[in-house]
Amino acid sequence: MSTEAVSTGTVDERLGRLVRRVQADARVPAVSAALHRADRPLWSCAVGGTGTDSPLGSRTQFRIGSVTKTFTAVLTLQCRDDGLLDLDDPVGRHLDLPAHGELTVRRLLSHTGGLQREPFGDVWDSLRAPDAEQLVAELHRAERVLPPARRFHYSNLGLAVLGQLVARLRGGSWAEVLAERVLTPLGLTDTAVTPGPAAATGFLVDAYSDEAHPEPPTDFGAVGPAAQLWSTATDMARWAAFLADPAALDPAGAVLAPATLDEMRWPVTTTDETLWGAGFGLGLILVPQGERVVHVGHDGAMPGFLAAVYGRRGGDGTAGAMGAAVLGSSGTAAELFDLPHRLLAAAVEHDPAEIEPWRPGAPAPAALRGLLGRWWGEGFEYVFSWHDGTLRARGAGDPAGRPPAIFAPLPDRPDVFRTVSGREAGELLRLTRDESGAVVRMHWATYRFTRHQETFERYDFRAGS
Repeated sequence: MSTEAVSTGTVDERLGRLVRRVQADARVPAVSAALHRADRPLWSCAVGGTGTDSPLGSRTQFRIGSVTKTFTAVLTLQCRDDGLLDLDDPVGRHLDLPAHGELTVRRLLSHTGGLQREPFGDVWDSLRAPDAEQLVAELHRAERVLPPARRFHYSNLGLAVLGQLVARLRGGSWAEVLAERVLTPLGLTDTAVTPGPAAATGFLVDAYSDEAHPEPPTDFGAVGPAAQLWSTATDMARWAAFLADPAALDPAGAVLAPATLDEMRWPVTTTDETLWGAGFGLGLILVPQGERVVHVGHDGAMPGFLAAVYGRRGGDGTAGAMGAAVLGSSGTAAELFDLPHRLLAAAVEHDPAEIEPWRPGAPAPAALRGLLGRWWGEGFEYVFSWHDGTLRARGAGDPAGRPPAIFAPLPDRPDVFRTVSGREAGELLRLTRDESGAVVRMHWATYRFTRHQETFERYDFRAGS
């Protein structure tokens, strides 16, 4: 048994204690955890033994299972951004499939296509996964268990098909494309489709004794894009930080534009119709934490291994590029899944990001200064302001944490703005001026805004009224 920890103070000791408690209580042969944030050194902690002659450390590889799906999702969105596909394309437009080709890329990414969970056959009995040719050839034997868009239904098969799609569009294997377009640019040097010589052994820990049974190694062939990867906690904490805050780790957008990650993080479906405790975006799991905080990432499970990899977005005290990863060498220690969420919350509670001081900025453009202040629309009061070089609006009674609407001018239409984020995103804001040039009313998403509260029934459109 060995314990390795990189610690710089009391907060790190708290985090390490969380890891050690789970390792002991859940009886996990090896746990490796890491936390990445832009304003602090990387923190990591490893507890236990690898099950091999190699010592457990921060570079020990574990199987990360379905966390692999987040990489396949990013590769798919790269193809969209490069004009190789549209998310609403049927996959059969790009792959010659014997069945289910009408399912769209978007439905497969969000697990709302209704496709059965696994490829045809009892792959979890035989541990023999199909190769690419067999996966496609036997697709007609896979069921559509639900109508498309009916509800969330998790499908490894769906992500495997997307892996074949990416490989076809890029002209290489899925593994080659992944290494070239994601792993190398982000410096994820310990992430690979096959384990290195110092990788941990996966175990099934006996329920009624302390015996740990080694699980057989598995190669998932053409299902690899759904579950094949091996990695380290430090690599995965960096990956989680990228999913939450791509601009911090990839400022040039070489891997994926921040706006595309915004799109991937938008909830498409909930995973439970009544609890609403988690959702799916485009290949990403979204776990709300309250107070406008969400953790984004994925869990993973393979024989002998569990993984949980999440980045944190929003909330007071959240640092930039904040992500946590927990990898374990037990296939049944479900306590591991909650641990990255606890690590992120503890880091924010006990070591919040520094509060940036406010500094005076440039004034609003002369043409907009007269519209700043309070307006009324639909019977409710709003405040229009100029901050950080943008025109903004928020409800007068909005809680402090609610993001404002932000507007961008249309270059070819004076006095017309596009709402680029927040309330009414995508809608237009139109200004109306009187003969003197003063803004006397506005229309936002076609609703009239005036300086005084008015009914819908009566309005005098004479300037200044």
